[in-house]
Amino acid sequence: MANARALDKRRKSIRNIRKITRTMELIATARFKQAMDRASAATAFTDRMTQLVADLSSSGLEVSHPLLEQRDEPKRGLLLVLTSNRGLCGGYNGNVLRQATERHTELSESIPELRLEVSGKRGDAYMKYRGVEMDETFNHFEDKPTFDEVDVLASRYLDEFVSGKLDRLDVAYTRFINSARQEAVVETLLPLGSLGETEETESGSSEQSMYEFFPSAQSILEEVVPTSFKVKLFKCFLDAAVSEQIARMVAMKSATENADEIIRDLSMTYNRARQSQITGELLEVMGGVEALKN
Repeated sequence: MANARALDKRRKSIRNIRKITRTMELIATARFKQAMDRASAATAFTDRMTQLVADLSSSGLEVSHPLLEQRDEPKRGLLLVLTSNRGLCGGYNGNVLRQATERHTELSESIPELRLEVSGKRGDAYMKYRGVEMDETFNHFEDKPTFDEVDVLASRYLDEFVSGKLDRLDVAYTRFINSARQEAVVETLLPLGSLGETEETESGSSEQSMYEFFPSAQSILEEVVPTSFKVKLFKCFLDAAVSEQIARMVAMKSATENADEIIRDLSMTYNRARQSQITGELLEVMGGVEALKN
């Protein structure tokens, strides 16, 4: 039978850990609600921007933009990996890094000049451990990334793509679908060929634009397409942030429930040990009394 004092000490230690995991669960829940509102708003805005480009394409005019041009044999590529700065979020970082590693291996075989940029201390540490060389690391993005912070990266990528220094941009992150489903994906954001595709009606024909463009569709496209890319990249950061909070919330809830179960088991073991100890002490007292009588 284990020592009752040691069991009690361990039970107090587990209770202290439970307080920490429960607090972290509540904090992650509060941050998740805020991050989800931002991600939902960004999703609606991104969908509307995509529809606007589709309207431009269906306006009957020949529209083109450097960001929409497909490059058949890209020679310069960049892979951006979005991870977290902190751990204790289950398999969140592991899933993203697994997808990123597979895509990095795939792109390395077809693109001569491939760069790797990582956001988050966890991704930074993972790449260093595996001996993968990184060109840039970003540790300043927290659970509330701002558009101005992302705009700095987006503007650099746009300049490099237009000038020919970059032919393809892939982003590895965790896509937020709903509160019960998130998935690690790798998306190609540059070139923006998908933005120029027109949506089709149920009959299969292209839906004609209901807008009149002034001064011209092409001039509006010059403003809309770069903004669409910036918004899409910003949405990747927002999705990663809300998915991180969900993963941490689930992980801390599971840890709290496990702590409760351990405390219950330790309490039962402690009670049996204490009962056995008290019984032994009573037997010793009764044996002493009998010895005095004799």
